[in-house]
Amino acid sequence: MPYFDAASSAPLHPVARQALLASLDEGWADPSRLYREGRRARLLLDAAREAAAEAVGCRPDELVFTSSGTRAVHTGISGALAARRRVGRHLVVSAVEHSSVLHSATEHEAAGGTTTQVAVDRAGRVDPGAYARALREDTALACLQSANHEVGTEQPVAEIAQECRAVGVPLLVDAAQSLGWGPVEGDWSLLTASAHKWGGPAGVGLLVVRKGVRFAAQGPADERESGRAAGFENLPAIVAAAASLRAVRAEAAGEAVRLRALVDRIRSGVAEAVPDVEVVGDPVRRLPHVVTFSCLYVDGETLLHELDRVGFSVSSGSSCTSSTLTPSHVLRAMGVLTEGNVRVSLPPGTAAQDVDRFLQVLPGTVAAVRERLGAPAASTPAGPSDAPSLVVDSLGKRCPIPVIELAKVIGDVPVGGTVTVLSDDEAARLDIPAWCGMRGQEYVGERPAERGVAYVVRRVA
Repeated sequence: MPYFDAASSAPLHPVARQALLASLDEGWADPSRLYREGRRARLLLDAAREAAAEAVGCRPDELVFTSSGTRAVHTGISGALAARRRVGRHLVVSAVEHSSVLHSATEHEAAGGTTTQVAVDRAGRVDPGAYARALREDTALACLQSANHEVGTEQPVAEIAQECRAVGVPLLVDAAQSLGWGPVEGDWSLLTASAHKWGGPAGVGLLVVRKGVRFAAQGPADERESGRAAGFENLPAIVAAAASLRAVRAEAAGEAVRLRALVDRIRSGVAEAVPDVEVVGDPVRRLPHVVTFSCLYVDGETLLHELDRVGFSVSSGSSCTSSTLTPSHVLRAMGVLTEGNVRVSLPPGTAAQDVDRFLQVLPGTVAAVRERLGAPAASTPAGPSDAPSLVVDSLGKRCPIPVIELAKVIGDVPVGGTVTVLSDDEAARLDIPAWCGMRGQEYVGERPAERGVAYVVRRVA
């Protein structure tokens, strides 16, 4: 069964498995002890730190191992903010950061700090000039991911690091998605990453704090990992994480070329074979293994279940697949379609024939889901009605039903007429304008309604 969700968690690399098993026998002792078993464990820990530091491009004494990538982010942000409290309490992040960064920002605000979110374009990319303008005299820390976890867009880290350095603001880079493919360029100050993203075991994160960067670890003091990561080191997992990082880096150049070609095949194949689909993310400046697309008139959760039924494991940022029933914050910030969202992220070693079979089964799978939901045909002929306006009550209905009902009646008003969709689904705020852009209709805007929101669309085609 093809596994196409490596951006969530990559399969364990064979080198990681070998290193993990070997270090279970050799690395069980306390590396802080001076007896033989402790010294042996210390040698393994030091070797792992040196290997990871070489891959990152930092000094070994600048890198500590944490219990996860999320913990590395939380520790890095809280420590950097606390150390620069005298400068100010302003934090800058992009609107498409991983939830671990945004949750830290929320906690920072609850404690009295302020946060500026820098917008992105429709490809999910931050403009360096806009980011630079968000920096202030009281900015204590700036955060930017190296590449987006949902759409694969790479961020201009080097340019933004230069802007931050010019005004004396440290930049923390979340490199969870990209570190397995290569080092992060630029003069950044702090960096975080997560081993299970590159084929290492879960439960190991990296936190790098450059020499000279002010940092004050929060929480009770601990003597391990320079006082920045409390608790006994999971040495077998750390050794496996470092070994697998070195291994995937050795394979990265060739595998990136191969996977990029497969992703290009998916990008073009989906657009050709599936009507009413939007491929999102930067087509060029992106991770080599990630492609994301959204399908009109499709329930994302149903689509993922159907793809799983025919043998493909993929993920989604659609609101229909989340317990909160709200759109992905990444897709919302980009202003792109959220319906029927599918993220394909190919692990190293993905076979070309698996991609070909995915492209063969996808059109029929999407068509079956649309038929089940009563979606309209690709083109909607004009109906006999001359009513200048219609109101569609979609209150209480979730994506993609409000857009389906809009598409069914748009032909019932004359050119110049309007359709007002009443909806209390947050996804409608993105998906109705996106539908207008894809189908050549005019999105007039929204206004409050007695219940929910009224979205107005004018027929122009």
